[in-house]
Amino acid sequence: MIPASPMHKRVFLQSPQAMVVVDPIADRLLDANPAASSLLGAKLETLAAQPFSHCLGASLPLWVSFTDEVLTRSPGWSDDLVVLDLTRQPHNVEVFGQRLDDGQTLLLTLTDRDQAEQRRAKADLRRRHRRGHVGWERIEQVFERIERQNQLILGAAGEGIYGLDAEGKTTFVNPAAERILGWSSDDMVGHDAHLMFHHTHADGSHFPVQQCPIHASFSDGQVHRVDDEVFWHKNGEAIPVEYTSTPIFEMGRLVGAVVLFRDIRERKRAEQRLRDALAEVESLKQRLELENQYLQEEIKAELNHREIVGESPAVVQLIHQIALVAPTDANVLISGESGTGKELIARAIHVGSERCDRPLIRVNCAAIPHDLFESEFFGHVKGAFTGAVSDRPGRYELADGGTLFLDEVGEIPLALQSKLLRVLQDQQFERVGDNHTREVDVRVIAATNRDLREMIETGAFREDLYFRLNVFPIESVPLRSRIEDVPLLARHFLQRACQKFNKPGVRIPPAQLQILQRYPWPGNIRELENVIERQVIVTQDRRLMFDDLLLGEPPSPRGDSLERAAVTVDEASPLPEQELCRRQRDNAIAALQRCSGKVSGRGGAAELLGLKPTTLFSRLRKWGIEPRDYRTL
Repeated sequence: MIPASPMHKRVFLQSPQAMVVVDPIADRLLDANPAASSLLGAKLETLAAQPFSHCLGASLPLWVSFTDEVLTRSPGWSDDLVVLDLTRQPHNVEVFGQRLDDGQTLLLTLTDRDQAEQRRAKADLRRRHRRGHVGWERIEQVFERIERQNQLILGAAGEGIYGLDAEGKTTFVNPAAERILGWSSDDMVGHDAHLMFHHTHADGSHFPVQQCPIHASFSDGQVHRVDDEVFWHKNGEAIPVEYTSTPIFEMGRLVGAVVLFRDIRERKRAEQRLRDALAEVESLKQRLELENQYLQEEIKAELNHREIVGESPAVVQLIHQIALVAPTDANVLISGESGTGKELIARAIHVGSERCDRPLIRVNCAAIPHDLFESEFFGHVKGAFTGAVSDRPGRYELADGGTLFLDEVGEIPLALQSKLLRVLQDQQFERVGDNHTREVDVRVIAATNRDLREMIETGAFREDLYFRLNVFPIESVPLRSRIEDVPLLARHFLQRACQKFNKPGVRIPPAQLQILQRYPWPGNIRELENVIERQVIVTQDRRLMFDDLLLGEPPSPRGDSLERAAVTVDEASPLPEQELCRRQRDNAIAALQRCSGKVSGRGGAAELLGLKPTTLFSRLRKWGIEPRDYRTL
């Protein structure tokens, strides 16, 4: 303890310099004046209750050397030592030590090194002033100029800069910070910056001050950089910012922080524009990939023929209708039996339109499962349903600027017909699972082999959708109604089949063409193409024979048909079984034609032939004849 002399005690307690009495051997602090308690951040009772080495930290070896020197050769002085206060903040000190009368305790005077150096610098300046080397007024002018330069730098800085004290209160603000945040310097200085404009996250959730990286600088003394947070403008707008919080030390003590921040709204907008552009590029990429896929499928597909073949009045009328409607954007409804070339008509209309440089997207409505109709037509977004792992455009979107061909339109579910009607009316739609309305410019060509008017009467097809599609109706006539075109079509398909199967020089004898013209072709053009290809495959002498066609059996090779071709039937001779079957078939067809396709009931073909309806139905199925094919004849 300090000697009990009242004078010594008073000097010890009132000294502005930190003074402590320590026992280096027992590692105890025995006494400390108020200045020392302030420096070490605790009262004497707290400091005396713990080993004095706790205040030394990493400089303990230097303290041991210093105290040994003072005990041996009192007094002693050092400017290399560091003490830690109760919050473990370091303080660089100059220490003057002397041994007390008991020979075991030391009186240590601790002086903050920075303050001591400042005092010595001021004393040196005064001495030089007295000697006339430098005028004191000029020194003050230098400091004032430095201060003005600092203010100019803060004012010119494009980034916001503000200072905080150790309690988080604003100490200064530069003009850029005022401009970005909308608060004036008077509004901010002296107030808690976190509560004023850093109180909430971008999503609106509360931002506790304990989690704030800026305030963390006050406790850990580290620089904190954040590149994606928000400050709140005076008007309540969230301002995206990036900032750096740098701690400020004074005399070795943390006294606050300086925050430099940058408004990154423009950068965010640029990033969003880039993301939108990339998303658009990805969408276009997907669209091009799908369009390419459709084009490849079209190239590989076995189309009926590349152009409309025929010279019959029905074909001439068809070509005239195509020429009338193709240059317009009118919707077209093509009706007719299966295999009559409805898709070929649609392609001819598309090629003749101004949309020919855009794709013709074909949708086979009969091949799409009912629960996937909406997704196939209008597309979907990721997560719209199980299995939707990514965004996908629909057929309608792919046809934007081009033509959408709805094959077998009568198969569209009734629930989807209303949505299709809206797109036809407004040219707008939404993908499944999306609320973003997209606009398209699509021409629709629909085709059906069903009687849509009959479906309207039964409630299976919307009347308003029918009228929206049936702006320009085209009838695709069956092959039996243009039988004079069969030779042209047969030669056309023969040429294609010879190239396809690498069998050049195959021909059709004129007599066989007559056989083809006598056949009613229930499968229409598609059946004719198949018959030609099959016969090209099996022929052995490059001549096609179709004798078995009239018997409802697959055509056979040339070797098996020569004998049958040579058979001539005399009216007085008994009929061979094959000829009898042929005549029965022709007789049934004639009856159907007379009865307009009606089989049973009064005025039906069965009554006309004197057969039971069930018997006639059985024979018709065997011959591959569909009674409804003769309703229009």
